[in-house]
Amino acid sequence: MPGRTGRNGDSAGGAAGSTLTGVVTDATVPGGERTLRRARTATMVSLATGMIATLLLPAVGLGREPDPWRTACGVLAIGTFALVLTAAVGAAVTTGWSVARRRRLRIGYAAVAVLGVPLAAPVAMGDWPTWAWLGAATVGGVPLLAPLRAALPATALAMLVAGAVAQVTGASIGQAVLVVGAAGPGVALVNGFQVWFWRLLVQAERGRAAQARLAAAQERLRFAGDVHDLLGHHLTVIALKAELAARLATADPSRAAREAGEAQRLAATALTELRRTVHGYRRVDLGEQLTAVAQVLRSSGVRCTVVPPAGELPPEAATQLAAVLREAGTNVLRHSRAGWCRIEITQREDEVRMTVTNDGVTDTGTADRHSHGLRGLADRLAGAGGRLRVDRADGVFTVEATVPAVA
Repeated sequence: MPGRTGRNGDSAGGAAGSTLTGVVTDATVPGGERTLRRARTATMVSLATGMIATLLLPAVGLGREPDPWRTACGVLAIGTFALVLTAAVGAAVTTGWSVARRRRLRIGYAAVAVLGVPLAAPVAMGDWPTWAWLGAATVGGVPLLAPLRAALPATALAMLVAGAVAQVTGASIGQAVLVVGAAGPGVALVNGFQVWFWRLLVQAERGRAAQARLAAAQERLRFAGDVHDLLGHHLTVIALKAELAARLATADPSRAAREAGEAQRLAATALTELRRTVHGYRRVDLGEQLTAVAQVLRSSGVRCTVVPPAGELPPEAATQLAAVLREAGTNVLRHSRAGWCRIEITQREDEVRMTVTNDGVTDTGTADRHSHGLRGLADRLAGAGGRLRVDRADGVFTVEATVPAVA
């Protein structure tokens, strides 16, 4: 049985390669990039709008602070935090950042939050809890750079700092702690949900892309299998014709010449059909293969009886049985001294069965259940939900293949 072909003639190989690339290219999900781009923009706008709203509340203290130096310090604290918060929003909806870069951004975020305490704490002292609102915004931005659960320890720490600032500045400790404890986790939950939803979108899009790549790979394998089946059909017949011509070379030179000419004609036909296949993409016809194998066996002196199926077989079942027929036909001629062979195909409601039986089995020359060709067929049929059974008894060898009638 000829194996899968690696390189054919330059013309055929080039045609097959170029068409294969044209039939199935690297899989992409139509509109996937555009969808992600729009979702990323929408998420960034939503996150930025929410964080701007949280920064308006500490900015209220700037208008209530009479001291210009304290106002300047407050502007510096809020402005610096706004910058690092912008970077955090961008990082939350960007998948290409490295771990080291995100770590540096977290460190910068924490440093700006710490720096904001002495700068914003005196602003509107006793009149407006400026730093408490800034602390709530700090807690709200934590899910942009860390898991949502990190907002809990951040809230506890911010509440402690807010209470200490209120005590030092003479403001209401309860009010400061309440602002941080209520507003901070609320903003964090909203931001965390948006970031989580964005990541779900990214994972879903990656899953769709992976599914498309898998479908493309499966289509490549199916196309390669079809090309192999077509070539295997012709190459099997050519090999049998060539072997028959070699046997007849001394006994009947004229018939050997005819068989060799037939092999040459089949080779030309194989090349033509290969080109047609890579352009028209058709499957091997089981009926044609039944006829060809039967003719070759009869020309070799084997009485061949073919019992075709009652109706038309499903394409997938026909393809699987064609592979079994090639291997079985090769075994009859090469591994036995058969006088007769019977090929029978029956179709039931849920399965199709093909049985190839021949006599003339020898203990030394017959392929058995452990041969490479039969083992490969068994694996192939198992992958398609079918099964292969071989049996040798009283000089008779039987190959029985069963495949599902419905793919």
